[in-house]
Amino acid sequence: MATFSFDIEGMSCGHCVRAVENALSEVAGVRGAEVRVGHADVDAEEGTSRDALVSAIEEEGYQVVGG
Repeated sequence: MATFSFDIEGMSCGHCVRAVENALSEVAGVRGAEVRVGHADVDAEEGTSRDALVSAIEEEGYQVVGG
């Protein structure tokens, strides 16, 4: 199991949290995601692409700024 952590800019409410959680849950290999305003922790299978996770977040309109 791999764990990824991201600092995310542009999130401000519960809707943002749900949007990012839903997007991350659709990435192949993701086992779970804990998202709160400004941050996400993702548990995923080994070999899951960090770039795919970042893309999923950014496709929702948020910017990964660290992690």
